[in-house]
Amino acid sequence: MPRGSSPKRERQYEHIKESAEDRGESTGRAKEIAARTVNKERARSGESKTASRTSTRDKSPGKRGGQRSGSRQGSQGPTYDQLYEEAKRRDVSGRSHMNKSELRRALGK
Repeated sequence: MPRGSSPKRERQYEHIKESAEDRGESTGRAKEIAARTVNKERARSGESKTASRTSTRDKSPGKRGGQRSGSRQGSQGPTYDQLYEEAKRRDVSGRSHMNKSELRRALGK
């Protein structure tokens, strides 16, 4: 954390870092995530000397909630293969002839 950062930002940094570590991120990656998030919040609230246009005009990290983090399921939900494997585990009859939307319906997703 930069010198002169507020106690609130210190707590925020620690909380984000611990959450990332709990999710299985390495210590270095957890620190990076926490620092980037806190720095963006500082820029949005006018606490930093310089701020990029993205930091000030984009969604806040809390609202974005990992939308661009490259989550495994993506914007269209689970992949065909993921749905097929779940159907196989649940022993859904006729799964080999189903397409993605049919598998989704059969699994109730």
